[in-house]
Amino acid sequence: MEMKFAVIQFPGSNCDQDCVAGINGLDGLSADFVWHKETSLDDFDAIVLPGGFAYGDYLRCGAIARFSPVMKAVISDARAGKLVLGTCNGFQVLCEAGLLPGALVRNRSLRFVCDMVIARVEVDDSPFTHGCPKGTLLRLPVAHGEGCFLADAQTLRDLNANQQVILRYVDARGRLVPDANPNGSIENIAGICNRERNVFGLMPHPDRASDARLGSADGAKIFQSMVQTIRATRSMSLPERAKQVA
Repeated sequence: MEMKFAVIQFPGSNCDQDCVAGINGLDGLSADFVWHKETSLDDFDAIVLPGGFAYGDYLRCGAIARFSPVMKAVISDARAGKLVLGTCNGFQVLCEAGLLPGALVRNRSLRFVCDMVIARVEVDDSPFTHGCPKGTLLRLPVAHGEGCFLADAQTLRDLNANQQVILRYVDARGRLVPDANPNGSIENIAGICNRERNVFGLMPHPDRASDARLGSADGAKIFQSMVQTIRATRSMSLPERAKQVA
């Protein structure tokens, strides 16, 4: 049975088409645009918040999008256990909405960065990294001006203790070095999840790396992992599903 992904369109989104094209190019998956004024996502198996400049990124990146009508459904579905993926601006929106801890601020270089980076998988049993052994290197593009992840000391300790840091920027040899960090993120963090592990935000773009003709197909592994997770959840009994969400 084909799985349906909702790709949220905010005014100012510019990677929504990349997400839909990338997802629709994978077997067993379909993606549809969902306008920011919609109030229900019941027809979808997973939700994707794409990159771009939602509402022009006025005030702060993602600060206005957090109050968009569709975000009530995103938050409700996330709390019910549905998989939610936020890439780049989508990661910023998830932090503003309180679905992920920390914040994304201006790159340490104070410059917009557009490049290919290497992200190392730190957690191999998350819903977004099945099939990626710990230490797997993913070649993914970044394009952002406010991608520096920051968190206070206690939040950072919690993220590490609970294995919520899913990806870190590394060099081609998998080493955690400053030069591999494109934006100055604390501890080279490229992507994190919530404690329940069903909400994942990352600054790199898996949607722009889902076809080898684009220079890398590593991003497809994240979407394929989501499919594997959803299928496994569907096979569970109702008591098992309730336990997993709790």
